Amino acid sequence: MNGRLRGRCSCTRSSSLGARARTRAHCITHCRRCLSSPLRRRLHRAAAFPAQWSEHGGPGAGLPPNYKCFFDSNKYRIIGYEQRGCGRSTPIADTLNNDTWSNVEDIEALRTHLSIPKFLLFGGSWGSTLALLYALKYTPRVTGLIVRGVFLARQEDRDWFLSPNGCAAQLFPEYYRKFTKDVPKPVTSNSVCDFYSAMVRSSNDVLRHSALKRWYQWEERLSRITLPPGVGDSTTNYPMQLVTCLATLECHFLSNQCFLDENYILENISKISHIPGTIVHGRYDMICKTEAAEALHKAWPQSQLQIIPDAGHSTSEPSIGYALCRATRDMSRFIQESSK
Repeated sequence: MNGRLRGRCSCTRSSSLGARARTRAHCITHCRRCLSSPLRRRLHRAAAFPAQWSEHGGPGAGLPPNYKCFFDSNKYRIIGYEQRGCGRSTPIADTLNNDTWSNVEDIEALRTHLSIPKFLLFGGSWGSTLALLYALKYTPRVTGLIVRGVFLARQEDRDWFLSPNGCAAQLFPEYYRKFTKDVPKPVTSNSVCDFYSAMVRSSNDVLRHSALKRWYQWEERLSRITLPPGVGDSTTNYPMQLVTCLATLECHFLSNQCFLDENYILENISKISHIPGTIVHGRYDMICKTEAAEALHKAWPQSQLQIIPDAGHSTSEPSIGYALCRATRDMSRFIQESSK
C-alpha cells in the first residue's frame, strides 16, 4: 500500500483509561495499553460492562473531545477511534486507500484485535453510515445501534446538503450563494463536489485555503439552529487541520457517491431487522434529511425513532445530547436484561 496510515484509538472503561494506537499500512490498529495483560484481564472480567464503539462524523471530523460524555463509564467499556486521514490518524487528509469499505474493515480489525465478541455501535452523521454498514456486514458482532443525524448516502441525501434545490440551499440562500459563487454553471451537487475536490488539492495555497474555509463555513452554518457569536464568520480563526480533513475527505467521499451502490443501506436493512436500535434526529437538521431517519425507522422493525423538535444536526445542541444520554442508558438496561 502506498502511503503509511497511522491511526489512533481510545479504549476506556473510565475517563482515566486512555490508549494510544498505531494503524499500520493495512490499517490494523495496535493499541499498546489494550495489549497489556492486566488490562485485558480486567476488561474480560467486566462482563457487566458492554463494549460501546463510537463512530465520529464527517468524513474527516475526528473524535470530539467530549465523545464519552453520552455514556456512563460505570456501565460501558467505551471505545473510540479516529478514521483514516483525520484527527490524530496519519497521513492527515489522505485519500489514498481511503474508502467506505476500508473504514468498515478497520472497525472489524480493531474489534478482533481487542478481542471483543460483540459491541454496541454508536455513530452520528457519517458515523451512522459506517455503523449501519458494519452491522450489515458483521451482523453477529452487533448487540445494538444508536445512530444520530442519519446519513444514508443516497443521491437525495447528497442533494439535500449540496444541491441548489436542496433544503439547505433553500433555507440559507445567501450562504449557499457565497459557497457556490465560483462553481461552474449549471450548479448541481455533483458539480459542487467536483469543483471543491479540485480546489482543495490546488497547488495555489491561497485558492486551496479559501476553498477549505468556504466548505467548512457552509457546514458550520448548517450544523446548528443557532451558532455562537463568530462561528461561521469569515473572520474566524479556524482550526486548519480540522478544516483540511473535513473538507478534503467529505469532497473525496461525496464525489465518489460514498463508494456505495445507490440506496444500499435501505435495500439491505433486513439483515439487521432483529437488532435493537435507537435513531435520534433533529427536526431541523440541514445536513442530513429527517426523511432519512423516518425511512430507516420504517424499514427497521426493532428501531425506535426520536425526532427532536428543537434541534438541528449537532450533538452540541442540548436536546440532542439529552436524547443520546437517555438512549445509551436505556440500551444499557436492555442489554443487561437480555443477557440474564
